[in-house]
Amino acid sequence: MAESMEIREPREVLREHWGYPEFRPLQEDIIRSVLAGHDTLALMPTGGGKSICFQVPALCQKGICLVVSPLIALMKDQVHQLQQRHIPAAAIFSGMDYRDIDRVLDNCIYGQTKLLYLSPERLATELARERISRMHVNLLAVDEAHCISQWGYDFRPAYLQIAAIRELLPKTPVLALTATAIPAVVDDIQEQLNFPEKRLYFQSFVRENLAYVVLREEAKLEKLLDILRKVPGSAIVYVRNRRMTKEVAYWLRSRKVSAAHYHGGLDHEERSQLQEAWIDGKVRVMVSTNAFGMGIDKPDVRSVVHLDLPDSLEAYYQEAGRAGRDGRKAYATLLYDASDRLRLETQYDRSFPDVKEIRRIYQALGSYYQLAIGSGEGQSFDFDLLEFSRTFKLEPIKAFSALKVLEQAGWVVLTEAVHVPSSFQILVDKDTLYDYQLKNRQFDKVLKALLRTHAGSFQNQVAVRERQLARFLKMPVEDLLKALRQFHQDRILDFRPAKDRPQLIFLWARVDARHLTIDRERYEFRKKRQLERIQLAIEYAERLECRSRQLAAYFGETDTDPCGKCDVCLGRHQAELSAGDFAEWETRLKPLLQQSGGVDQEQLLASFPAKEKEQVVRILEYWVQEGQVEVQGGRWVWV
Repeated sequence: MAESMEIREPREVLREHWGYPEFRPLQEDIIRSVLAGHDTLALMPTGGGKSICFQVPALCQKGICLVVSPLIALMKDQVHQLQQRHIPAAAIFSGMDYRDIDRVLDNCIYGQTKLLYLSPERLATELARERISRMHVNLLAVDEAHCISQWGYDFRPAYLQIAAIRELLPKTPVLALTATAIPAVVDDIQEQLNFPEKRLYFQSFVRENLAYVVLREEAKLEKLLDILRKVPGSAIVYVRNRRMTKEVAYWLRSRKVSAAHYHGGLDHEERSQLQEAWIDGKVRVMVSTNAFGMGIDKPDVRSVVHLDLPDSLEAYYQEAGRAGRDGRKAYATLLYDASDRLRLETQYDRSFPDVKEIRRIYQALGSYYQLAIGSGEGQSFDFDLLEFSRTFKLEPIKAFSALKVLEQAGWVVLTEAVHVPSSFQILVDKDTLYDYQLKNRQFDKVLKALLRTHAGSFQNQVAVRERQLARFLKMPVEDLLKALRQFHQDRILDFRPAKDRPQLIFLWARVDARHLTIDRERYEFRKKRQLERIQLAIEYAERLECRSRQLAAYFGETDTDPCGKCDVCLGRHQAELSAGDFAEWETRLKPLLQQSGGVDQEQLLASFPAKEKEQVVRILEYWVQEGQVEVQGGRWVWV
């Protein structure tokens, strides 16, 4: 297909729309591969510029590019950025009104839309398939492609349907993109997407400018403060739950550090304001759950600090990789203690509830939304986990774990918080509207403001920002909303209130919970894989080997050199102990390591005062390097 049509020069498109004179490493190779009609897998770490790899070829040729992504916030952000560059783009995701979906799809057939972003669930609907078959699709881009593999850390069954879409687009090349994939996932992506031949473009996982540091700390907040004082510049601090984001940010502010907190439970306007303040440098430190950072282009982050160990190295690598995207030196620091291991092990036990519990929660979902047996297929609903848990007297963590199992089994999908702004459309002609204004003088000012500030509202739904409009009218937001609801009731306009909650989608019609099927073999496979991921994350934190080499090896790069910048490498290059000191420490430590089963790492270090721990660690690191000591299951063993 691609060879037979006129294709614009990629660098010309890049300069015209992005203003960049040259591509980053690998980008142009990937773009020319798909323009030549080849199915291509691009493995590019966080910050490598993946989106350019499908946005540029979409503009180089006639037709539209379909972009499949599970990340709604990222889709909306990219559409906004493209529109700012005068590139026609649109997105379809859960929570949108059917009429809006219908309109967007029609525009893609008959209009000039160049990129259409869809969630994988929406891609698989009959409506989408029918309209896509009528589109001239020049490229199918699959973002977060690791989601198609059960070997991956974020498997999503809906991704398996993407291959079926290829039957509608037999001549359209596929570009699969991901930032994190182990070798087994790399192979699986290409197999699941029916690549006729393997074609992988691979960027090294080694970040030359990023120093990875793991510090064993019990007083984590004090150490965090020390890090922020020693490393100037913008920072992200990742914590494990929403409550901690607020507490840690408050604690930092009380120590004169500019900090804000961010999590998915904040309303859209607050999230946007906080994110903008941090990007603009008005707030130095963002304390966040893992909801923060995806798709945010802030190159000058100097440090990323994790107060808790994530449950996979994929997650850690992505989050840590948000530091130093400008190529200057930056730090990714993990503050680790024995409680991290215990927390992950406890979390694992609670993440895989038994089938009886899963069926009970599935039954509760049906009751919550008052769905009859046989109904609900394809429907999406606002979902509040805490409200749902309170209603049915469930533990929120157990309920969430059961929902994730239902999602992995293909019954439901739980999205991140979706912000759909309020919108309205005038339903009557101008004469009828004028007559309504005369009869309802109390609303005259509001209606005039709506007409003056929202062009096109007679023809289409237009977004309305209630807070901004209320400030313009010098009236309370609640009074404005009351007026809009009244107009809707009087059928003067169609008002759709804003949404800002996660969406729960029923992929299949509701069944009797007794007939709910969970593939036991798949369930056990995912359970085993998750345990392996947790164990490898713990090993990364506890193993005294170059941090950068450990991460690169996990992703399949086994021949990298020590980085010379991480805590392990620097520890080996500090001033050596004198021969006398070394002999004294060997006399004290060697008998402990030679005892049966070795000695527990935590217990050994805890038995020494703080001022001696650094010397103990330095000696043990030397012995590990020399092959005299090994780390086995969290214990140091003399070999």
